[in-house]
Amino acid sequence: MFYGLNKFIKNILPKRLFYRSLIIVAAPIIILQITISVVFFDSLWIKTNKGMTKSLVSEVYTFVEAYKNEKDYNKQKLTDLYYQNFELIIKYIENETVPVFHDKRWYSPIDRTLRRELKKKFSNYWFDATSYKEKIVLKIDYKNGILQFLIPKTRITNSSARIFALWITLPAFLLIFIAMLFLKNQTRPIVNLAKAAEKFGKGEFVEEFRPSGALEIRMAAYEFDRMRKRITKQLTQRSEMLSGISHDLRTPLTRLKLQLTFLKDKTISKKMSDDIDEMEKMLNEYLQFSKSQFNENTETFQINEFLKDIIRKYNNNKIEFHDEEKIYFDGRINSLRRCINNLIDNALKYGNKVDIGLNKSMNNIHIFVDDNGPGIEKKEKINVFKPFYKIDKSRNEAKSSVGLGLSIASDIIKSHGGKISLENSPNNGLRVKISLPS
Repeated sequence: MFYGLNKFIKNILPKRLFYRSLIIVAAPIIILQITISVVFFDSLWIKTNKGMTKSLVSEVYTFVEAYKNEKDYNKQKLTDLYYQNFELIIKYIENETVPVFHDKRWYSPIDRTLRRELKKKFSNYWFDATSYKEKIVLKIDYKNGILQFLIPKTRITNSSARIFALWITLPAFLLIFIAMLFLKNQTRPIVNLAKAAEKFGKGEFVEEFRPSGALEIRMAAYEFDRMRKRITKQLTQRSEMLSGISHDLRTPLTRLKLQLTFLKDKTISKKMSDDIDEMEKMLNEYLQFSKSQFNENTETFQINEFLKDIIRKYNNNKIEFHDEEKIYFDGRINSLRRCINNLIDNALKYGNKVDIGLNKSMNNIHIFVDDNGPGIEKKEKINVFKPFYKIDKSRNEAKSSVGLGLSIASDIIKSHGGKISLENSPNNGLRVKISLPS
């Protein structure tokens, strides 16, 4: 029970910190205002207006009874007297009947109270409280006509209600507005910290982060900046170290290749040359894996043309491309090119047909790379994204692999806020599915 209630509350609550904090501040103010309004409405508005309405109806009833008993020459004096003392404009209209009610405003407390009191005194009546801004028209059946009363609305409504409503509403809005400004200043450092962390997590360049806000927030920002600098330094050192190792190893490998050309036994020469090529390939993959993405800026580009350009450079009729409408994406184009190249290389390594698809859903851009190779077992689909993990036994032992292609691709896609997964291909091979936020 409590779990369900807790889940329901979590679902209806806003996700952003600013709005949650605003609810915490504004809710007590609004509840207090509603409580005061209800108490005021019940004690002052209803009771006071009910008394005023009862008094007015009694005056009208007294006038009607007196009007019946007065001589014709005294009736005008009685009318003038009621106008001077009670501000009632009274007129006798001969040969007119009381209208039938067409619009009874049951939701109006004024109309309900007036109708209830008139019903106690008169059997046939009609009133209109909406046609005039400051007056109420009341018609009462009288002999061969009607008595028409023009009554000021102030006779049955208390004007202090509006003043009171204004008095409790304006301070409430003022307090909520001040709270919004305060909370905006308090949540801004947290939002900035979250944006910086998200940017850094995606591999984008983050400028010097300046801690601000409350003490706890400044401490978190300070520790984040220290962590950012430490990670950036480690990545740079790793990249530089592997780049240096790669450069140092390439020189002797090149000399070996040159020396192999002088060997008379071409069979041995060919085998040794293939081994050297494989070593160079491994060095390139190691270097590629170590390269930092933090130095590359993001840019907006059309994915359709981007994929076509990659395929065009392969110049391989085994690769086919299927796309829909033009799709644009904001990302690091060189990193994504490296990712797609790795996926295509893997597909060509294990199959003889590669289909690349592109489509867009409501929130994501999807890229598919399908091959018709042997595929990957379900239990291995998670492990293949680990660095240096190889499953050549289940794929093809003849194919050399360092085990970094999918790991590099996964890191690149995750750094763009997307995800990469492996599925069964319609070509009876492996499908690599990339989902990027649109």
